[in-house]
Amino acid sequence: MIHGDLFRSARETETGRPFALQNSKMLKVTLADQPILARTGSMVAYQGQIGFENIGSGGLGKMFKAAATGEGVPLMRCTGRGELFLADHASEVQVLYLENDMISVNGASVLAFSEGIAWDIHRIAAKGAVMTGGLFNVSLRGTGFVAVTTKGQPVALDVSGAPTFADPQAVVLWTAGVSMDVRVDTGGLRSLIRGGSGETFQLAFGGQGLVVVQPSENVPQGAGSQGGS
Repeated sequence: MIHGDLFRSARETETGRPFALQNSKMLKVTLADQPILARTGSMVAYQGQIGFENIGSGGLGKMFKAAATGEGVPLMRCTGRGELFLADHASEVQVLYLENDMISVNGASVLAFSEGIAWDIHRIAAKGAVMTGGLFNVSLRGTGFVAVTTKGQPVALDVSGAPTFADPQAVVLWTAGVSMDVRVDTGGLRSLIRGGSGETFQLAFGGQGLVVVQPSENVPQGAGSQGGS
């Protein structure tokens, strides 16, 4: 006989929702003949009859964009009936529901989304982006569930209340209605002589909406990344 809290505290979550958190680092997707798209390699377990089809970067057009921009999401199509568990290197999982809405997401943060959500790689319209070689993100638009990952617990900042700035590698996503530009802050001549602050490029946000920022700067792609880096 085995004693301990593991089998009680880690039992499968029963919520009845298509997308639900099994825990803070694992997503449970209940499939009932409604396919979803998930990051390739993110499956950690499943129960039932579920099939996986690698769709790469979503077709030739998106594949060429991903190659040219360094942005993109390698995806697999998950079909069937059962419970699917997804994770990405024990990152925190955040679940959103879009209702005829749009978000702009760091491609490295996309974990899964409903098949009815349209996605594409888009160039961010920012006056200062030319100085960084171009900025690209993944847009998710429509109605359905979206799961993203963050390195640690994020903060959602309302940009309408005050000028808002963030490190490019810490930005996870922003909502429709948010405008973004690039700010170059050298810290002045004295800072340059001493080697700079390491915070030369910042993303400046305005408009109406929310920006989600994670407590980490080690995301290799996405918002603020240089094209082709």
